[in-house]
Amino acid sequence: MDMEPIRYEVRVLEKTRVGPLTIYVSNAGLAKIAFGKQTEVHTGDARLEKLAAQAVQELTEYFYAGRRVFTLPIDWRAMQPYQEKVLRACYAIPYGQTRTYGDLARQTGSLGSARAVGGIMASNPISIVIPCHRVVGTDGKLHGYGSPGGVEDKAQLLALEGQRIVA
Repeated sequence: MDMEPIRYEVRVLEKTRVGPLTIYVSNAGLAKIAFGKQTEVHTGDARLEKLAAQAVQELTEYFYAGRRVFTLPIDWRAMQPYQEKVLRACYAIPYGQTRTYGDLARQTGSLGSARAVGGIMASNPISIVIPCHRVVGTDGKLHGYGSPGGVEDKAQLLALEGQRIVA
């Protein structure tokens, strides 16, 4: 049985509080959010175009209109099983709340794997929607963020959600 190759619709959201974002959607949902501006791809596929427009709208609403919950489907297919388990736990962290790397390790049944959780957060392909900015160290401080602005961007996203944590 031939598998149809995965196609991506790619959109750039120019202005956000953390700089431009490039959004990738597949037929299964949101697949990637990259920091910075990359080339847009228009597939001509109506379903992909609709998902891409929804992604741009929801992210814009998050940054500028108080959106607290994303309703976009997530494309989990490219993730390894443990990575997906950790990122699903992160995805469930409510708006305006934080968890520690250790909390996520315990929640996913891997007591003592806070460093592994940190590595997964560092390679999160869908930042902001899968809110790795809501994960902090056990000391309550910010440790790393994969955007060009690093922990300052993480602090800005938390501030947007009403949290005041110093980088």
